[in-house]
Amino acid sequence: MVITVASGKGGTGKTTVAASMADVLNDCVYMDGDVEEPNGHILLNPEIKLTEKVFKTLPSIDFGKCDFCGKCIEVCEFNALINLKSEIILFEEMCHSCGACIYFCPQKAISEVPKEIGVLRYGTAKDNITFFDGILRIGEPSAVPLLKRLKSKIENGKITIIDSPPGTSCSMVEAVKDSDYCVLVTESTPFGLNDLKLAVDVLKIIGIPFGIIINKYQPEFRQLEEYITANGFDLLLKIPFEREIAEAYSKGILPVTYKPELRNHFKKLMTEISGKIKPEKVNAG
Repeated sequence: MVITVASGKGGTGKTTVAASMADVLNDCVYMDGDVEEPNGHILLNPEIKLTEKVFKTLPSIDFGKCDFCGKCIEVCEFNALINLKSEIILFEEMCHSCGACIYFCPQKAISEVPKEIGVLRYGTAKDNITFFDGILRIGEPSAVPLLKRLKSKIENGKITIIDSPPGTSCSMVEAVKDSDYCVLVTESTPFGLNDLKLAVDVLKIIGIPFGIIINKYQPEFRQLEEYITANGFDLLLKIPFEREIAEAYSKGILPVTYKPELRNHFKKLMTEISGKIKPEKVNAG
């Protein structure tokens, strides 16, 4: 089964939760999908064994064949091409590599050329975790192609934990879609509540079941739990707001390593999540 850990905003502790979930399992796959700023490796300290370059394709125009008919501009839904009559200019940042311009070109003057957008890294952590992460090249406007390549490494027969990018943008949707379950991590602040609502709306639209973990929990901020209770959402776990946990995290130590009682809570959490996923999906995995 595939479990995604997401959040409506950055800084809620999403990576801490995802890495802790992986740490308490006997055999699993951890994928850091926050390819713009991956930091799961800091907490899991994997041994990297393989690095793979990832490419997207861009159109290349042979001006010996091109008659500047403008068909490629007409079919490009993303306005990535401009016809200057003596030259066709490509805005690489706007190209989605859909291939429409190549398919519809009457003169067959357009071909595909690869462009490196980042790398995937593969390794092992703590002897029982298969580790993947992606690193997007600086300046690349979209993380989605790299995320798709990362998710192609999902292994059948193992539990896969995907650490999603923060927020509710395209990259978060790409990471979360097709998951069996999503854990939303929030915090006891007005910003945490506001952005949790945004993430919940996204998951409802794409139809992914979810539960909520409150990190840095402070009972005096009652509005968060009132929202969860009023809507009948599953509150999976409350991680207390404690200085000792923050200090351990700043040293790269997971809460489940620092506090044995939290380790037991995370083990129960994984059992609870497994029970929420439809049996046929678990069996299919």
